[in-house]
Amino acid sequence: MTEYKIALVGFGGVNRALAQLIAERNARWQQELGFGLKIVGVTDLFLGSAIDRDGLDAATLVALPAQKGALAQIPQGSAEAFNEAVIKQSGADIIAEATFTNPTDGEPAATFCRWALEAGKHVVTTNKGPVALHAQALKALAKANGVSFEYEGAVMSGTPVLRMARQTLAGAGLVGFEGILNGTSNYVLTRMEEGLGFAEAVAQAQALGYAEADPTADVEGHDVRLKVVILANELLGACLQVSDVACSGISAIDSAAIEQAQAQGQRWKLIGSASRQADGSVSARVEARLLPGQHPLAGICGAINAVAFNTELLGAVTVSGPGAGRVETAFALLSDIVAIHTAGRSA
Repeated sequence: MTEYKIALVGFGGVNRALAQLIAERNARWQQELGFGLKIVGVTDLFLGSAIDRDGLDAATLVALPAQKGALAQIPQGSAEAFNEAVIKQSGADIIAEATFTNPTDGEPAATFCRWALEAGKHVVTTNKGPVALHAQALKALAKANGVSFEYEGAVMSGTPVLRMARQTLAGAGLVGFEGILNGTSNYVLTRMEEGLGFAEAVAQAQALGYAEADPTADVEGHDVRLKVVILANELLGACLQVSDVACSGISAIDSAAIEQAQAQGQRWKLIGSASRQADGSVSARVEARLLPGQHPLAGICGAINAVAFNTELLGAVTVSGPGAGRVETAFALLSDIVAIHTAGRSA
């Protein structure tokens, strides 16, 4: 039975949920997946860091309070975040990177990924920043060092879209996609259809933890724009920069617009899309769009995400599922580790 040593970079909701899954399911994974996971390092800018090559107890890590320097409470821990040491010197085979998304330059996550790949360690990440801004360079670095750079969770959390499209739609002639790629904005629009005003719906999304204190990235489409870049570059062979994607959000949609759409059997949705043009180029945009009731994305409500892949042989193939959530996103990291394990066995 294979055992992978893993270091967790960032110990917020996602990697904490992964540690919880390891505590609860590691024995089951050994039976079902053919491998187990041992946490040998963890680092977090707020909580500090810890290294133990013999393995840190996952349940103990999960139980730590979310307070500054909390990792100093365990014998192997420190209140200081020794990021480079945890990545390079913990003995980890795999680095699970789940720090905050920086849409401007992808830092510091991009540097964390680079350190790991240069040190010959696999990287699994849910972070949109490094993938949208630096994917090609990081994939080349991974190839040069004989390791993997995996990021299934960067688009729709645990709902598989990248690997599914690459593998199961291979040969179908993928020509474009359109998707609801932000659960917060979709939740807001759904609640507005139920009678709330925009501000009230946003406040409710914040109360439920769907939206940040500053909801701009969600409601103005900036989060979706990063995901569109990832999908277009990964699946359509584009070379888009974030600035190439025209972007507008849902903040201009008021209750009157919602009611008018309902009267006409239509629904407002924030749509991220890309398509291959006749000359081979790829165009992409993010915009609030009126969808007819029969559209495959029209029935996607609440915080659910969905993407419709447009293909030459099958028409539209739609995948829907949760686009956020601690456990759901942690599962995406597990799915990336499964892919690494499978590739290693077939090599």
